[in-house]
Amino acid sequence: MQTYGKTDVTYAWYAGNSGVTNRSGRFIASHIGHTGLICFGAGANTLFELARYDSALPIGDQGFVVLPHLAGLGIGGIENGVITDSYGMLVVAVFHLIFSAVYAGGAMLHSFRYKEDLGEYPKGSRPNKFDFKWDDPDRLTFILGHHLLFLGLGCVQFVEWAKYHGIYDPAMGVVRKVEYNLDLSMVWNHQIDFLTINSLEDVMGGHAFLAFFLSAGAVWHIFSKPFGEYTEFKGKGLLSAEFVLSTSLAGAAFIAFVAAFWASMNTTIYPTDLYGGPLNIELNFAPYFSDTDPLFGGDLHSARSWLSNFHFYLGFFYLQGHFWHGLRAMGFDFKRVEKLFDQLESNEISLNPAKSTTVPSTSTDSAT
Repeated sequence: MQTYGKTDVTYAWYAGNSGVTNRSGRFIASHIGHTGLICFGAGANTLFELARYDSALPIGDQGFVVLPHLAGLGIGGIENGVITDSYGMLVVAVFHLIFSAVYAGGAMLHSFRYKEDLGEYPKGSRPNKFDFKWDDPDRLTFILGHHLLFLGLGCVQFVEWAKYHGIYDPAMGVVRKVEYNLDLSMVWNHQIDFLTINSLEDVMGGHAFLAFFLSAGAVWHIFSKPFGEYTEFKGKGLLSAEFVLSTSLAGAAFIAFVAAFWASMNTTIYPTDLYGGPLNIELNFAPYFSDTDPLFGGDLHSARSWLSNFHFYLGFFYLQGHFWHGLRAMGFDFKRVEKLFDQLESNEISLNPAKSTTVPSTSTDSAT
């Protein structure tokens, strides 16, 4: 983290990133704790929506967010947008709450029982393998490979779930098994018109391709190291906690924007009877997505509206974070901006034509 030239820097308790910057063990603990919070939020929100679900109405008419996602996976006996058996959704909610407690225990275990820095463990031990320094590309690429591996396994799980269990098909109004269509030309062409995808087989084919692509990248990064000398051209002197955070925020912003536009327009993965009708893009103080469905007006909003607007604005703030931390990683001193404004406030402008230049003020009162 940028210290503005100071050798001994302390941070307030709310500067959470500072507590894990040079402590790889605490960094893992924070990851586990965040996962637990996400699990708890998902489970609690599922129970919240189940308690308010009206079986006489399609899910898309009730403005829910979590239940449509579970319904899209074929959980809950979905038929024409109506849940016929909510027990499966209840099980999913309870499992998330249970696992949130497990993750919380793991976070506390890594925080209070294990060492703050994994580098303190013996060389060659499993914990030591995941110790890292922010400017060590060899170790960072090793850890990146494990992230890609789990993302690839997630894609495999999704494809296999659709193949053997089935997902919701809005064209038929039922849950059906979907065999993936792994056509590389289709995958390439849909980079441009992905919003118009109307085939579940193509969607699963895209995820099958991602599963292979991510797994191959995982193997590459786990067993390889960057070629050649680590020079300034490759990022030496730039690679730091701030820089990694900046690039991570850029990736999160990109995905958030894609999710916002995908959810707002696509009715194959986001069916109308689960999420409400497609949205309009409008501009007031800022861009936003508005409902076209007459069922939603005033204070009511469809699930599609909630998802699209939330992801859009979340992506916007992620992007600002990317610029902020990226500039700090490049050495820009934001305190210079504060000093500049302080200097401007202390200046006076003389009304005497002979003294038309700006001169520093010698009094505590500023001229107006």
